[in-house]
Amino acid sequence: MRRASFHTMPMKANPRSRANSFAKGFLPRILAASAASTGLLAGCVPPPPSMPTPPPAQEPAAPAPAQRPAPSRPQLAPNTDWRDAAQTAGQWTYAANGTASGATFGSGQFVVQCDPGRSTMTLLRAGPSGAGSATLTIMTSTGTSTLSGTRSGRGIGATVSPRDPVLDAMAFSRGRFAVAAPGEPTLYLPSWTEISRVIEDCR
Repeated sequence: MRRASFHTMPMKANPRSRANSFAKGFLPRILAASAASTGLLAGCVPPPPSMPTPPPAQEPAAPAPAQRPAPSRPQLAPNTDWRDAAQTAGQWTYAANGTASGATFGSGQFVVQCDPGRSTMTLLRAGPSGAGSATLTIMTSTGTSTLSGTRSGRGIGATVSPRDPVLDAMAFSRGRFAVAAPGEPTLYLPSWTEISRVIEDCR
């Protein structure tokens, strides 16, 4: 019986050759499929949200100018026109004797007196007794006169000439005249005929 020759025996498959074939044929296909699936997964992942662009920095606004308070309107002084003031309560009375004559208003608040012997006229504003110089201010419709006077036990007296224009201004003032003296309320007196009679007595 002849022994089979080594070369005539059917050869068995080499395991290493199979492994090499697997590596060369199948493995690349697996890697390709894996790469494709990786790409698909990457395509399904949403991109990260974009950050909003910050607005450009604005320069700080210039401060508004300080509002100056509106100037307050000055308070108007009350109307002090002597022609609009209420007349002083009282009336004129005329009296005369052998040596003098005079016109007295009210209870002696103001006196216009003629002294014929001296040829003078005295205007007396009643007030507290005192001494020293003082003034009388006579306001009429034709103007204002300030007379120099003196204080006495009866008040403030000023002596003028019977021809002094202030006397006619008092007698002919439109409706009234005013007499002001330091420390005393102003008198608002009517221009009655008693004043004119005393003036005529001294002329």
